[in-house]
Amino acid sequence: MLTATIMGDKKALEPFWEFPIPSYDEWREVTEKSLKGASFEKKLVTKTYEGIALQPMYQQKDAQDLPFIDSLPGQNPFLRGAGVVPTKDKAWEISQELTVSTPKEFNLAAKHDLSRGQTALHIVLDEVTKKRLPIEDAKGLVGQLGLNVATVEDMQVAIEDIDLANTPVHIHTGVNSVPVLAILLGALQKNNIEVSKLNGVVGMDPIGQLVENGTIDTALEECYNVMADVVKWSKENTPALQTVLVEGTPYHNGGSSAVEELAFSLATGVEYLQALTSRGVSIQDAAKSIRFVFSVGSDYFMEIGKIRAARILWSKIVTAFGGEESDGQLYIHARTSSWTKTKYDPYVNMLRSTSEAFAAAVGGANSIHVSPFDEPIQKSTAFSRRIARNISIILQEESHIGKTVDPAGGSWYIEVLTNELAEKAWALFQKVEMTGGIVTALHSGLPQQEVADTKANRLKNIEQRKDIFVGTNMYANTTEKTIDVLPEDDSAYIEKHVAEKLKAGATTVQFTNETNVVDQAIQFAVNGATVAELATGLGQTEVALAIEPIVPSRGAEKFEEIRQASETYAKEQGESVKVFLANLGPIPSHKARADFTAGFFEVGSFEVLRNNGFMTSSEAAQAAIDSKASVVVICGKDESYQEQAADIIKAIKQENEEVTVMIAGKPADEDEANYRNAGVDEFVHIRSNCYEVLRKLQVEKGVVKG
Repeated sequence: MLTATIMGDKKALEPFWEFPIPSYDEWREVTEKSLKGASFEKKLVTKTYEGIALQPMYQQKDAQDLPFIDSLPGQNPFLRGAGVVPTKDKAWEISQELTVSTPKEFNLAAKHDLSRGQTALHIVLDEVTKKRLPIEDAKGLVGQLGLNVATVEDMQVAIEDIDLANTPVHIHTGVNSVPVLAILLGALQKNNIEVSKLNGVVGMDPIGQLVENGTIDTALEECYNVMADVVKWSKENTPALQTVLVEGTPYHNGGSSAVEELAFSLATGVEYLQALTSRGVSIQDAAKSIRFVFSVGSDYFMEIGKIRAARILWSKIVTAFGGEESDGQLYIHARTSSWTKTKYDPYVNMLRSTSEAFAAAVGGANSIHVSPFDEPIQKSTAFSRRIARNISIILQEESHIGKTVDPAGGSWYIEVLTNELAEKAWALFQKVEMTGGIVTALHSGLPQQEVADTKANRLKNIEQRKDIFVGTNMYANTTEKTIDVLPEDDSAYIEKHVAEKLKAGATTVQFTNETNVVDQAIQFAVNGATVAELATGLGQTEVALAIEPIVPSRGAEKFEEIRQASETYAKEQGESVKVFLANLGPIPSHKARADFTAGFFEVGSFEVLRNNGFMTSSEAAQAAIDSKASVVVICGKDESYQEQAADIIKAIKQENEEVTVMIAGKPADEDEANYRNAGVDEFVHIRSNCYEVLRKLQVEKGVVKG
């Protein structure tokens, strides 16, 4: 059958054999001619934030000498994944974050979602639980960003009727995992679930928390002591449970490149390996205990390469620590990016998350969270969680991504890109190690500066609309309505939960050196100790270490602020700032620039007044004056500007010199000087910094203060 198919294909191709296959040099020669003198490198070679030059075409020879091109699935360095044969139910865990505030309501939501395709229980803790704060000291924070569980009884309610013996769990516990792990294990015991069957991750990441918050409340050495105790305990009691997290998300959400997220995450992983092995944990057990978390952004192929490169580099690191080849397998949890999501036109977030989840799946992530489309705006709803969850289900069940091992493997482009990412991330990782490791580097500000520089470049390109956020800095929906599916008001549930916690009595917690800290914590938790009381017993302080944090943000925020300011102004004043388009000549003569100009101002919620054009300067000027618009933009051909623009500008300025007059396009220097002399205020064109132009106008028109 196969031979017949090949022969049939050959026969079908016979009519095309008379056409010679061009060489790369021949293709490039023709391409350069089509550019008519423009630079091939500037027009067709793309420079990325990672410092990689993406070529317009890749060939077999580009990939044939790569170091890992012949590696196989399931074999070191795990470029192609840890598994040799894919199975549908193990393609990746659908590990959707659940941010419901109180135990009972969380349990209802979790059971609903797990019965509809979610395969892992991903508990997001609120800041009170994660930072192990007494509820009486942080009542206003309870349940704001996730689940509040203070006691074993709370956890029992949260996981009631959920089969954790067969459902992986994912919990980021913050700086110290013992308090939360203890109440979870205590709840399992009381619910008669075998602790030994618990799998997934209940992990601590003190360095990640330090990067994100700027401070941690426990000295790193104490964190590492606890980390080692937990790893040792888990090996004996919950062998399928990982207990250490390395989160790359603080770097990604701070605006980093893929190289920076990789390098700083790997440096953190090395720090944890050193801490564990120096405390008597074998390299095999240390490496097995760690799970990496990466955010997956909009640069589709770059993100595929990042996940593949992470496996190569981690394998190299574990081998350098003395591990066996099989010890270098890396478990990666992927989370679709927060940086790329927008408050405006939020349903576009569904498309962004789909692309990002596809990249994570193709790259070989072991578990994936797809962010709900309303994530930047509100707590998720059953509807938004369902749409997000179904993205993973469709990728598995309808697109069959999980049926192929390393779907990107063999692509010359992706293989080269993976290698370049690995090389650049390794070089930055070595730079961090030369400073003394990730902690020393963070004290010196090296990662912070690297990420800040990349973020600055990103923001500049967003401002100039080289990087596009559909519906925000480009293609704004001027008739947009707010989301009509709102989360349930949970304030009453939170108030009741807080009141119950405040009634509870105190439990004294005093740890000793006689037995493992986890065993002691479980006993204290079963006897009624809270997360905060366990933390106090472990020696939590207010500030044990401080650095400059990497503040999380989203790329669209500056344009969202502009738009929000304009909308607030319109509500207060009863009308928006108006922009009149003084279109010159018939529609074909002005349409391109008029459309560009309308889109330029609509992203800032300015009201654009359109028309079909004017034949004379006086008509255009009078129409602009009659419109009462405070901004006028002349749109047309360059020849029309030379003949009419000066007269229009002067007429408008004579009537009202407060009106801002602009011209659409970038004129020649001589023409620009003439228009400046006539009184033009600004030019808007494809190279304009859209954000700066709109912000300046808002200040001038009283929308915002300067």
